[in-house]
Amino acid sequence: MTEKKTFLLRAREIAEQAATFSHPWNPNSSISGAQMSRLVGLKRSGVSLAKIPPGKESFIYHAHEREEEWIYIISGRGIAEIDDEEFEVSAGDFMGFPTPSVAHHLRNPFDEELVYLMGGENLDVEIADFPRLGKRMIRREANIEIYDISSAKSFGPLEKTTDKTEIV
Repeated sequence: MTEKKTFLLRAREIAEQAATFSHPWNPNSSISGAQMSRLVGLKRSGVSLAKIPPGKESFIYHAHEREEEWIYIISGRGIAEIDDEEFEVSAGDFMGFPTPSVAHHLRNPFDEELVYLMGGENLDVEIADFPRLGKRMIRREANIEIYDISSAKSFGPLEKTTDKTEIV
């Protein structure tokens, strides 16, 4: 017998699936929420309900190379850091980060919980930079590798010749 797929999530089910997580490089990171898109079987796009408690932050200041990302504030207030500028955001505000994106981050220095939807693409390969840490993440499906950007070596440019591609 085949298990029936879920296409509708009720508020109660979303609340039951909520978990709390944090970014390992940010001791002030604390987000609770649910990855709703995964719960209904979406593979190519992600949508999550997220909540940041007072005095906490989302992940860490980062920029995406391949996956577009967006954030829509439902309630509360926060400070969005976007490309080294700070903006107060509140209910109804929307942020979108086309790729390659500028660095961004969200924090809640206020007294009430910050609630928002976030989403974007789920590609097989993603590259993200953490400019304040000098690190780069490369994710290939479930495999994640982290590099120091200062250790990067240029490999190119590649030039085409008449019979093959050569590295110069």
